[in-house]
Amino acid sequence: MTDLLTILILGIVEGITEFLPVSSTGHLILATRLLGYDAEHWALFNVVIQLGAILAIVVLYWRTVWTVVAGLVRREPGAWRFVRNLAVAFAPAAVIGLALHKRIEALLGNAEVVAVALLVGGVAILLVERVAKPGTIRGVADIPLGTALAIGVVQCLAMVPGVSRSGATILGAVALGVERRTAAEFSFFLAIPTMLGASALEVVKHRQALTVAGGVGPLAILLGSAVAFVVALLVVRWFVTLVGRHGFAPFGWYRIIAGGAALAWLTLG
Repeated sequence: MTDLLTILILGIVEGITEFLPVSSTGHLILATRLLGYDAEHWALFNVVIQLGAILAIVVLYWRTVWTVVAGLVRREPGAWRFVRNLAVAFAPAAVIGLALHKRIEALLGNAEVVAVALLVGGVAILLVERVAKPGTIRGVADIPLGTALAIGVVQCLAMVPGVSRSGATILGAVALGVERRTAAEFSFFLAIPTMLGASALEVVKHRQALTVAGGVGPLAILLGSAVAFVVALLVVRWFVTLVGRHGFAPFGWYRIIAGGAALAWLTLG
């Protein structure tokens, strides 16, 4: 497979899966095994192209971003609560991610863990959809401080590949009484500091790979990020509409089918 084709495939996979509760990392790991490319060679690329997906959120929600920034300048309470909730929810992942970074990386090449996590996560989505009562908390700024912290703790489950960062945060929020659309949007905004932190950590760790001959260079990362950006723009709009009409159950069934198929393929292959 040519590098260009690999760049396009990985960019598309990242753009489709980053904000859906299906695990982008898990899908990239399965793509590694399925397509047979060198996972270590593309490790930095896979993390940094998340920046393209982040930019998609900034573009889609530019009015919200602008309102919050302007509100911070004017010292509006709602803007400060918005940022406070994101900071509090991000903190557990930052602390645990730095403390367990090496152990987390050791799991990233394990496709079997991904398959099991997809299955378990699918069942969890269906259970939460069935049990959770309709949420009453609307608006990111209106999420109580304790609830924001709890969502941040739940997000840490996504350090296991295949769990899904967006899935953990959205379902955690829904289970804690946050309305579905607000839960999804909180997950989108929380992705910004979380993914920026993960990308910065990977760049520092693999900075030499950007200049080594034969490595995945800046131009390849830029192209992959651009692909992820365009695809994420389309997917996030569709996702919000789908969740509003049908909830998260379709993603639960998808995870069960995908996880079961992946586990069967890995076991029999």
